[in-house]
Amino acid sequence: MRIKSLTARVLLLTTVWSTVALVVIGLLISTLYRKSAERGFQDLLRAQLYNVINSVTIGDQGALSGSPQLGDLRFAQPKTGWYWVVEPLGTYTTAPLVSPSLGSALIPVPSVVEAPFDKNYERYYQVTDASGNRVQVAETEVVLDTDGRAARFRVTGNVDVVEDDVRTFSHSLYLALAGFGVGSLIVNALAILYGLKPLDKARAALERIRAGESEQLKGDFPREILPLANEVNALIDSNRRIVERARMQVGNLAHSLKTPIAVLLNEARVLEKSHGELVRSQAESMQGQVQSYLNRARIAAQRESVLARTDAEPALERLVRVMRRLNVDTEFDLVVSPPHLAVAMEQQDLEETVGNLLENAARFAKSRVRLSAIEAGEDVKGAEASARRRWVELAVEDDGPGLEPDQIREALKRGRRLDESKPGTGLGLSIVTEISNEYQGRLELSRGEWGGLKAKLILPGVTKDVA
Repeated sequence: MRIKSLTARVLLLTTVWSTVALVVIGLLISTLYRKSAERGFQDLLRAQLYNVINSVTIGDQGALSGSPQLGDLRFAQPKTGWYWVVEPLGTYTTAPLVSPSLGSALIPVPSVVEAPFDKNYERYYQVTDASGNRVQVAETEVVLDTDGRAARFRVTGNVDVVEDDVRTFSHSLYLALAGFGVGSLIVNALAILYGLKPLDKARAALERIRAGESEQLKGDFPREILPLANEVNALIDSNRRIVERARMQVGNLAHSLKTPIAVLLNEARVLEKSHGELVRSQAESMQGQVQSYLNRARIAAQRESVLARTDAEPALERLVRVMRRLNVDTEFDLVVSPPHLAVAMEQQDLEETVGNLLENAARFAKSRVRLSAIEAGEDVKGAEASARRRWVELAVEDDGPGLEPDQIREALKRGRRLDESKPGTGLGLSIVTEISNEYQGRLELSRGEWGGLKAKLILPGVTKDVA
C-alpha cells in the first residue's frame, strides 16, 4: 500500500531506521559484554588457580598439604559449582586435596585431545558436575619440589554466574535503549511535524484559493518553499490573464456576429414565406452554433483554473425563481444536499446547463418539475475518472410523457427536435452535453419516477484533499 502522506513517510522511515539501529546496537553491546564477562570470568578462575598453587606444598612424608583461602564463601558451601582440587601426579601416591564445597564428589575430566593445553600449559573447558551445575574449569600441572614430584590443580566456577550477569546487563541495556528509542522517536516526530508545518500553511493557502477566499498564496514561507509559492502565484496570474483574454475575445466575436445575424433574421421576416422560413431557421441555427462554439472556446480557456467554483444553492435558487415566474402553472421543487454544496464550474456555465434542462422540463411537464443537487457517491465519476475529485449529481425531473430509449439517443443529436409543435431550436441538450463534457462531466437521460424524463448531470465538485 502506497503511503501518500509525506509526514507519514518520514515518520515511518525514521521509526524503521531507529528500531533496526537500536536492535543492532543492543545485540552488539550485549555480545561484546558477554565476551568481556566470559574473559573476566576466565581471568578470575586463573587467578584463583594460582592462589591454590601458591598455597599447596609437599611435606616430608610426601603428602600434599595446604589450606587455600580464596576469600570466597562459595568454595566452602556444597553444590555451588565453585571447587578446587589438587591431585598428585606421577609414581608417588597421596590423598588429594579438595575444597569443602566438593566433598566426595568428582569432577569429570576430558582427555587432553578433547581439551588440549595452551602455550602456558593451561587448559580451560566446561563440564557438568554431580549436582547438575555447568562449570568452567581452569587446570594446570605444576612440579612442587626438587624431586620432580608434581600435582594437577583444578579450579572451577559456576557458569550461571556469567549468564545471570549477562542477562541482568542485557535487560537493563534493552530497557535503556527502548526508553531512548521512544524518546528519540517522539523528538523526531515533533521535529518533523515542526519542519513540515510550512507545508500545512501552503496547503491551507491553496484551500483558501480553491474556496474563493483568496486569489494568491499568501504567507511567510521558508526559503525552500518560497520558490514554489511564487511559481503557483505566477501560474494563477497566468490563468487569470488567459481567462480574461478569452472572455474579451469571446465578447468581441459575439458582438461582431450579433448584428449580422440580427440583420438576417429581420430580413427573413420580409421575404416570402417559403424563403423567409428557410433563412430564419438557418440564421437561428447559425446563432445557436456560434454561441455553442463560443462557449466551448471560453470553457476550454478557463476550465483548468483553480478559481472555478460556484455555490450550487444560490445559483439554482435564482434559476428556479425565474422558471416559476415564466411558468406559473408549473410547480418547481428544489433540493440541495448538503446546503453548502459547491460545483467546480463557472457560474454562467452552471446556469446555462441547468437552465436548458429546466426549460425542456417546463416545456413538456404536466404540472411539476423537480431540481435536485446532491453529492455523488464514491463510485460515481464523470467522463474523467479521477479519485481526487468530488462529483456533484444534478437531476431535473418532470411528470411529462418522457422518452423511449431510441428517442433519447435521437434527442441528444445537435438540432434534433422530437416535438415540432414545441418552440425551440433543438440545440439545448447538445449545448448541455458539450459544456458538461468540457468540464469532464456527463449528461444522462432516463425515465424518472414520475414517468417523465429525468436528466442527470454529473459535474465536478471541489477537489478532495489528498492525505
